[in-house]
Amino acid sequence: MVQVPPSRGSRRVTDFLVAHFNLVRGLHILSVIAFMAGMLYLPRLFVYHTQAEPGSQMDETFKVMERRLLRGIINPASIATALFGLGLILADAQIRGWSFLLEPWMATKLVALVGLYGFHGFLSASRKKFEAGQNTRPEKFWRMVNEIPFVLAIVIVLAVTTKFLNH
Repeated sequence: MVQVPPSRGSRRVTDFLVAHFNLVRGLHILSVIAFMAGMLYLPRLFVYHTQAEPGSQMDETFKVMERRLLRGIINPASIATALFGLGLILADAQIRGWSFLLEPWMATKLVALVGLYGFHGFLSASRKKFEAGQNTRPEKFWRMVNEIPFVLAIVIVLAVTTKFLNH
């Protein structure tokens, strides 16, 4: 197999990421905090929105709050989280090689991330249904799914901090 050396530009990027690994990690953590705060708050807003009379002032207020939370905090924070996370992956690959992506702890984190971003998509679609007055899910449903982001966060954090099943 022929290996193509990285271009000078990509080498500079990975060198920068390695040299500033702690900065990138810190920015990743901060963006995760904002992302998770929004992901935990939006379903809670849905709980209260189910109690509002359609067409009422409260219904309209929830629509505005949900839209601003999603577009102003959750979406930008999810993008920042992904970008800084990719930066960390590139830096780690430069430091110890790409094989770390196949370690059980990292595979677990990546699967949980797919679930978290999938849930993000579900919440986004649900917000559109609330805005169109088409929500059919009861308050109890939103109370239960409100816990999903936190459970996924526990899995992700424990996978990374304990590096379980590492031999």
